[in-house]
Amino acid sequence: MNIANLVAEKGSAIVPMPLQIKAGHLLYKAKRKAGIYKEFPEFVETTVPDVSTLAIDDIDVSNPFLFKQNRWESYFKRLRDERPVHFQKNSLFGPFWSITRYEDIMFVDKHHELFSSEPFIVIGAAPKELSVEMFIAMDPPKHDVQRQAVQGVVAPKNLKEMEGLIRSRTQEVLDSLPLDKPFDWVEKVSVELTARMLATLLDFPYEKRQKLVYWSDLAGGGAATTGGSNDTDELFRGMADMAKHFSQLWREKEAKTAAGEPGGFDLISLLQSNDATKDLIDKPMEFLGNLALLIVGGNDTTRNSMSGGVLALNQFPDEFTKLKNDPSLIPNMVSEIIRWQTPLAHMRRIAKEDVELNGQTIKKGDKVVMWYASGNRDERAIDQPDQFIIDRKGARNHLSFGFGVHRCMGNRLAELQLRILWEELLARFGNIEVIAEPEHVQSNFVKGYSKMMVKLAAK
Repeated sequence: MNIANLVAEKGSAIVPMPLQIKAGHLLYKAKRKAGIYKEFPEFVETTVPDVSTLAIDDIDVSNPFLFKQNRWESYFKRLRDERPVHFQKNSLFGPFWSITRYEDIMFVDKHHELFSSEPFIVIGAAPKELSVEMFIAMDPPKHDVQRQAVQGVVAPKNLKEMEGLIRSRTQEVLDSLPLDKPFDWVEKVSVELTARMLATLLDFPYEKRQKLVYWSDLAGGGAATTGGSNDTDELFRGMADMAKHFSQLWREKEAKTAAGEPGGFDLISLLQSNDATKDLIDKPMEFLGNLALLIVGGNDTTRNSMSGGVLALNQFPDEFTKLKNDPSLIPNMVSEIIRWQTPLAHMRRIAKEDVELNGQTIKKGDKVVMWYASGNRDERAIDQPDQFIIDRKGARNHLSFGFGVHRCMGNRLAELQLRILWEELLARFGNIEVIAEPEHVQSNFVKGYSKMMVKLAAK
């Protein structure tokens, strides 16, 4: 490490993290006012055209309204059929390659020596003044060290111990729902259950759990990063608030440990007890980035799969009947939900060297986007991929959790939450009817729901 970096790191350890983010915000606004930063164009919604009207080179699957208007399937099918490794040179996010077939995505995901996940795993980029670091956007060996520090929280033994708590909180939420009256499933069930789980994993103040959801939505919802609607100023303010709360939580746990209290088994305690991450709070962008990663990972995947499963069973009512007749299919159905929904649509990489893939030459330094949402609908790898089949053979062989060193750390926890939810739903309700077209999130990364009105019938 050179002297300048050493001084910067020492300074970061002294200045409170929220103040550093506020200072970065002021610098960002000054640069924007001076014209150093170009304003990122605001996304204005227009009707997504029929893909058949476009030249193949003009197809831009980074358009967040593809998912918001639920027009994405035909776009990706055309790319899979005609140009499975597709170059878009005029995107608002800069030029990028789209990888759309199952096998090609697996190849990119598994070969981290050819494709780097640094510095971001989304298609866009945050301002330099808020360039957080997270282990999912790191290459080995640093990635492996930081992941190892926290993966114990989702180890099988700990998941078994958490099952009772997850079930009791699921029962509490479901018992509060009205019968035969419309309500928003996203707000009342999906968001609430994931907020409760996140608060448990982080040992975050339970009464403030909705902050975790808000911060997750901010981190994954910026126009410049994923085509969302959140503005950058709101992102800076939200991250400063997040830094304040987690810095306080970290210090409180440090004080308890110093006083002789045994450490907990939450994510913060695990980071503090590991030699590689015990000083993480002195590296603000790394500290904030990894917490943002754990929050987004724990929020969006489970939350949107909770909603997606309800929608799928409404669109495929014969499968709902099959489920009621045989609840033992729930574990397999959970995997099918996660495939069919694909709650995170893509992951991005950067080519470390020239790579030939499916007849195309990807140059060193090119941005490469693996579209999991497309790979999970690839007819070459999955039989009847657009169908929702709860007893599908090999249902767990989907792309939603990724592959290789970056495979989702919390996949078993997500599956556990969804399994418990459906076990408790079937025990209480005879039907869950979606009574209006759901509203989708504006994003090219989070493939999810902002609203879904439903009505419950008693068993």
